[in-house]
Amino acid sequence: MEILFVCTGNTCRSCMAEVIFNEMSDIENIKAYSAGISIVSGSKTSKNAVQLVKDNFNLDISNRFAQQLLPGDIKKSNLILTMTEYMAEVLKDTFPKEKQKIFSLNSFVNISKDVSDPFGGNVEMYQRTFYSLKKSIELLISKLKEDSGK
Repeated sequence: MEILFVCTGNTCRSCMAEVIFNEMSDIENIKAYSAGISIVSGSKTSKNAVQLVKDNFNLDISNRFAQQLLPGDIKKSNLILTMTEYMAEVLKDTFPKEKQKIFSLNSFVNISKDVSDPFGGNVEMYQRTFYSLKKSIELLISKLKEDSGK
């Protein structure tokens, strides 16, 4: 199973979500990836996101480049989780045949608000977003385990 996390530029939220999921999940045969709906070509993961991933998981993602969301990513992914409701609606409108697998991350785990975008913010903003993502992904992992009967 492939989970695709989607945000705007793939330099903050979705790439942190990808790492958080892949590091925290103990579910076999599920891998997370991430992409952005409107990336700047050649952009790398933001320095604050790099630092939070390093501090929490001892992983270096400083050389990671943003990935543009492509139609093939939508088709191959089993579950697509966006950082906002608006992004989920845009993707459902753009890919109507795939809408049954597109959700905002927080709505999928019954949290009412969107994941805030820390882009351009200070480290405290990134920390809030990181820990918000971590909480949502803990709920996601539990939900996936429940849904699979594990």
